[in-house]
Amino acid sequence: MEINALITKVLNGTISAVKSVLPFSSEVQKPSFIKQPFEQESISVLIGMTGDVRGRLIIEGTSDCVSKIGEVMFGMPLEGEMLESFAAELGNMLAGNIATSLANDNILMDITPPTVLVGHTKMYGFNQAINLPIVLEGAGTLHMVLMIEM
Repeated sequence: MEINALITKVLNGTISAVKSVLPFSSEVQKPSFIKQPFEQESISVLIGMTGDVRGRLIIEGTSDCVSKIGEVMFGMPLEGEMLESFAAELGNMLAGNIATSLANDNILMDITPPTVLVGHTKMYGFNQAINLPIVLEGAGTLHMVLMIEM
């Protein structure tokens, strides 16, 4: 499959995953390319992608945004280790849903266990990535960053 078609399917799968997993009204912003380093300010989850889609997915947001998602989904605000644990599970839910969506198009994508990154972090080791910001009403913005290996 051509790389542009693959990227489009991954982006569409990402949008579908967010809409089916997260109980928020959402507005998908225009995707943009970013170059290294990718900088985060608060909290993110890094998940490796293998199979037909190789690379990494980073789900990044503020601690307040991730806590609000946890509060809406589980009935209580999260902080500290509970917030970090929830961020990892949120990453698993979203990445697993993306993989399932792609499987419906006969595209194999397996995911690695999540790595949670907290605080100001710079990430290197990629040429280009796609940032898909998704505004969640009442929670904030999640940045779905796809680093797909060509």
